[in-house]
Amino acid sequence: MERLGSLAEFKAFQQRLADDRDTKTPVIIIPAGTCGQASGANDLIRITKRELLSKGLTEKVRIRITGCHGFCQAEPSVLIEPEGTFYPRLGIKQMVRVVEAVSQGQVLSDLLWLDAKTHKRIAKQGDIPFFRGQRRTLLERNEKIDPIRIFDYIENGGYSALAKVLEQGSRQSVVEEVKASGLRGRGGAGFPAGRKWELLANARDGQGKFLVCNADEGDPGAYMDRSVLEGNPQSIIEGMLIGAYGTGATQGIVYVRTEYPLAIKHLVIALRQARELGLLGENILGTKFSFDIQIVKGAGAFVCGEETALIRSVEGERGEPRQRPPYPIDKGIQGKPTAINNVETWANIPIIINEGAAEFAKVGSPENTGTKIFSLVGKVKNTGLVEVPMGTTIGEIVHGAGGGPSGRAEIKAVQTGGPSGGCLPESMFDLPVNYESLTAAGSIMGSGGMIVMDENTCMVDVAKYFMKFLKDESCGKCFICRKGTQRMWEILDDITTGKGTPQHLDLLEELAQVVKDASMCGLGQTASNPVLSTLRYFRDEYLAHIERKFCPATVCRDLFTYRVIVEKCTGCALCVKVCPTGAITGPRREAHSLDQSKCIKCRACFEICKFDAIAGDAIIAVPPS
Repeated sequence: MERLGSLAEFKAFQQRLADDRDTKTPVIIIPAGTCGQASGANDLIRITKRELLSKGLTEKVRIRITGCHGFCQAEPSVLIEPEGTFYPRLGIKQMVRVVEAVSQGQVLSDLLWLDAKTHKRIAKQGDIPFFRGQRRTLLERNEKIDPIRIFDYIENGGYSALAKVLEQGSRQSVVEEVKASGLRGRGGAGFPAGRKWELLANARDGQGKFLVCNADEGDPGAYMDRSVLEGNPQSIIEGMLIGAYGTGATQGIVYVRTEYPLAIKHLVIALRQARELGLLGENILGTKFSFDIQIVKGAGAFVCGEETALIRSVEGERGEPRQRPPYPIDKGIQGKPTAINNVETWANIPIIINEGAAEFAKVGSPENTGTKIFSLVGKVKNTGLVEVPMGTTIGEIVHGAGGGPSGRAEIKAVQTGGPSGGCLPESMFDLPVNYESLTAAGSIMGSGGMIVMDENTCMVDVAKYFMKFLKDESCGKCFICRKGTQRMWEILDDITTGKGTPQHLDLLEELAQVVKDASMCGLGQTASNPVLSTLRYFRDEYLAHIERKFCPATVCRDLFTYRVIVEKCTGCALCVKVCPTGAITGPRREAHSLDQSKCIKCRACFEICKFDAIAGDAIIAVPPS
């Protein structure tokens, strides 16, 4: 790979790639992020290559292997350019047909997406309800780029933003542009990125400055950063280069979880290609600007997402937060000024420079500009990554892109912001998603996790689950957090096993408030959110567990028993087939019976019954107080 020695050489190279671009030959695009590969994308890639070679179609059809496109529910999928035809959940035999059809300019209507509401086939990806309401500023770029081919990135406008700032030669203007865009850090706290850069630019740099990309994505059910890093690593590199130029930083670090092997692989390749091309390292593009990036792998500790704990981990120490001030901007890695932003924040930087701050700020709301990627998972029809303008309501995300509930049960709540976030009821789904509104409601934005729960979800059990995660992930340095999260989990465990008392609720609420107010770092300060939000919005479920010794959602096994509603049972025998212990018996087409002594409350019968003939009752009839 020839090294580019000047801005003029880069522009000529980019123009040559654009001139050679073939826009007429159809392209089979196969998303092969972690979710795609887990679903069988590698088989589709193998079959496609075999068909193209064996049938001599390499001049008629091209293939592009990309990162995740966001619609994880539909993997393994295929997108056909330039028509935009989308084929979901393909198998090997179906892939053979798709290759043949693309070579002949045909569309296979029987393999297209089937809309569950209209029962009609939809050909264009953009017309599918999951994609239709999104504004895919970042995720759409994953479709255009093979993440291990830097030429793809440059061909699609990559590094134009870097060339632009180098050509202008004004470091201050870079910082001012990011400030004017209104971009706020996408890692959770929402601190204005431009303000952070300004502080770093003004910091004394006698021994250098650090820029860090925080890719330590530890929230259960969240994988936004992983998908961007897997699908478009060059955008992160370009964003950090622009940040380094504007702030005077001399060294860069990407702190990434070891559990993300594909992201690490693509990042390693991207860094090597950028160095070989002269876009990273000493005297970038023939200028006096020098900056390099190294990878530091984290061991997966949730607390290392907190910036001071991350810094200690980078330095080779145990990942523990420390008191602030001094802030990392003043004293960070090796005592040098350090600015930390997450993956999504860095990926937005080239867009801001290319399009301009004013254009970027048109999307979203005045104090919350741009788009945000959410990881939509749980009891919803369409799961995956959803990118929408800031200020979009929860309901638009869940019922729009998400398609509503995945089963017969109605949606009850959504949990935002990861394990430290709060649970918001369905009655609040008209709430716009931004930093201030979620905080006021008792939740947080976090990095963008969004877990949907239906009526079969026990909110007390949800609080217990997240509290167990947080007590296990607490670093232990802070006594309030260490013992407070443990004691909250113990109280929740007592409530879900029938040992709860009315006094437990007062103690739980008081303890949660103390942990929130007295903990040192962000983990402890937000650890109470699952408890406080469920007590605030779902107190009736706590009271049912305590006063009636009954779990209305039939999740807490010590607090319910199953029975067959004879009037509803049709004798279809589905429950008989799935019961692992033979607890349900009865002749076909007649009402079945359930042997309580054999029932292990696995919920298999409850979930498969189409007629709601399986119901939960309290084990002990306790009259309400």
